[in-house]
Amino acid sequence: MSLYLYVFGGVLAVSLVSLIGVFFLSASAAWLKRIIFPLVSFSAGALIGDSFLHLLPEAVEASEGLGIWLWTIAGLAVFFILEKAIHWRHCHIPTSREHPHHLGAMNLVGDSLHNFFDGMVIAGSFLISPALGLATLIAVIAHEVPQEIGDFGILMYAGYSRRKAIWYNLLTALTAVIGAAVALIFGTRLEGFSEFIVPFTAGGFIYIAVADLIPEMKKETALSKSTGQLLFIILGVALMLLLKFLFE
Repeated sequence: MSLYLYVFGGVLAVSLVSLIGVFFLSASAAWLKRIIFPLVSFSAGALIGDSFLHLLPEAVEASEGLGIWLWTIAGLAVFFILEKAIHWRHCHIPTSREHPHHLGAMNLVGDSLHNFFDGMVIAGSFLISPALGLATLIAVIAHEVPQEIGDFGILMYAGYSRRKAIWYNLLTALTAVIGAAVALIFGTRLEGFSEFIVPFTAGGFIYIAVADLIPEMKKETALSKSTGQLLFIILGVALMLLLKFLFE
């Protein structure tokens, strides 16, 4: 019972993050840009920290052999294919005339699949241990905050009303619940499920951080802002390191 409470409580918390865009409706694009990049930097650090400090060490401890690294590569490949197949990426730059996002419906499809995987990886991590599940949950939430702000902006720019943007964003976020349910069904019935889902999750997190988030940060070349980005990356990694010490 505690497992289901952890998993579904966690994915519901992630789903509710989708409503955060409501609080930024009246914000200017310039102000959003100032807060988005620190959030993206922290998100990248949290995802990298969770991958290398929690997920991959857990995978190596649970199983030896080449399979761990093949599943990690598979996680990288699946997120690459996802982006290519539906022409969707984790873009967190606020929508504006200079940086438009026209594919509102396409973004909804991509976000639904992304949240489905989020639900799977959260449930898969909690199947291993509460500590691993908590670390992964925090990493996902850290990423979802800037992601959902960006998604809400995309829908508004694409012509959706405020009410529809809120409703559709929440619906796509709830696919995480479906992903969690699928992971629990397979995880409790399929032997070796954790040996697949943990390194697969690490590969997906690494891809998001390295292929999507860091390239966005590189667009900012000012020394002071670049230094700030590095500090927020370190802060994200430090949070994952702190969790490792607290739960060991």
